[in-house]
Amino acid sequence: MEQALSNNSLAFIALCNEYCYAVENAAQSEPRAFVETMLRLLPRIYIAATDLNPERPLSPEDAFIDSYLDEDYYESARLAIENLLGPDDVFLETFEEDMKYSDTPVSASISEGVCDIFQVLYNFIAAVKDSPAELTNLALIAVADDFKSYWSQKLVNLLRPLNHVRYEVLGSDDSDDDPSVDGSIPEFY
Repeated sequence: MEQALSNNSLAFIALCNEYCYAVENAAQSEPRAFVETMLRLLPRIYIAATDLNPERPLSPEDAFIDSYLDEDYYESARLAIENLLGPDDVFLETFEEDMKYSDTPVSASISEGVCDIFQVLYNFIAAVKDSPAELTNLALIAVADDFKSYWSQKLVNLLRPLNHVRYEVLGSDDSDDDPSVDGSIPEFY
């Protein structure tokens, strides 16, 4: 009997697919739209991944995900995001193990962090595409375990620089929607 996937598992798969689509199409995006998409998706992915609770089989060592993303595709996506963000791609990383022992700041790159997560999620989506629920469940176990040990920290480390780029570098365009910004009081009919 085939086991059914939970609503959260299905939502997680959909979010992963949306994330991969956004990264794959970064070259066609505007910086603001891409950053806003990342700021919208990353927290939702974090919550969904935290809530993953796939049914554990008796032999969880079967839970793994093959690598489907090749290095050239990873690098082309990373370069597209780096070019999109320009000098705002690099940020100082404070939550880095090497920082404890360094006299100089440790820099990191938004594009590399985004693509590190992209690699995990791309491989996951490729593994579950057209797979029966049992194999999808094993892939969910593997991605949840990998989330806890690896990419959860990468994800939260990206939120701070993405937030900075969105609100400090790109600024707010809320004034376009607010008629009172120019000082005039709108007339009411």
